[in-house]
Amino acid sequence: MPKPLDKTSLNGLALSYAARFATSGAKLEAYLVRKIRERGVADGEAPLDPRAVVERLVELKYVDDEAYARAKAGSLLRKGYGGRRVEEALRAAGIDEEVREETRPDESAMREAALAMARKRRFGPFGSEQTDRAKREKQIAAMIRAGHGFDAARALIDADTIEAAEDWVSEAEE
Repeated sequence: MPKPLDKTSLNGLALSYAARFATSGAKLEAYLVRKIRERGVADGEAPLDPRAVVERLVELKYVDDEAYARAKAGSLLRKGYGGRRVEEALRAAGIDEEVREETRPDESAMREAALAMARKRRFGPFGSEQTDRAKREKQIAAMIRAGHGFDAARALIDADTIEAAEDWVSEAEE
């Protein structure tokens, strides 16, 4: 059984976690609270304050919510997830509303993400054969679950050619 935590070991856990993982302040604090609950506090030790540990690491720039939000949003968009899914992931990571607003993808980035998903999953014009109504509906539903809007999903799935899908994306850049 791991030994109970004191202030030094809590700081060590926080530094180790921040060094190994891209994290937000809220995620790091939740991790420290969980560790305190699992391992307890050493005898004779004053109550531990995980929030103070996180604030110190933020002050030292070891934890940066803005950088985390930009990296997470970019990663999700490159994987083909839509703006709604990006928003949900950042909210779950404890990113403030103001930072989420700053990192919200624009229309062009969201269309690029939708195109990436359609290409990766072979939806619409990227598929090998003509799609029937049931398959089309399943593809649209998958895109909506991935965080894309209905109009974006329908525009890509209904595109006649790959060029038409790419043109739809480039329209947002203009």
